[in-house]
Order: sequence, then structure tokens, then C-alpha cells
Amino acid sequence: MLQITLNGEGRQFPESDLTVAGLVAQLGYAGKRIAVERNGEIVPKSQHESTWLAAGDKLEIVVAVGGG
Repeated sequence: MLQITLNGEGRQFPESDLTVAGLVAQLGYAGKRIAVERNGEIVPKSQHESTWLAAGDKLEIVVAVGGG
């Protein structure tokens, strides 16, 4: 069980080994323009697949919304 804080809310995931990319996919954000911050540092999209989450991580995920 993996427990993290996501956008200010405590969340639990059954997987103990989860990458940022896996989390993004589970949340339904795959293919969308997003920004991910992990423990106060931006995680570049090129590192989503290789960045593993750990218990207690604090993540902020922001979805870019287009408009005019």
C-alpha cells in the first residue's frame, strides 16, 4: 500500500511500486498537458517513467486548460 498526499488530500494506492507516469495514467491524465510537482520540485515529463513514488510523497498535479 502506497500512501501519498495528492493536491492536498491523503490518498492510498494498492501498488507499493508506482511511478509518476503510472499515477498519471491511473488518474486519467495520460495524454493531457499537465505539470507534476513532487516534494516541492517539478518532475519533467521526460522523467515521469523513471520517477518512483515513495510513501509520504507530496504531489501536486495541475492540468493545463485551454481557452480564450
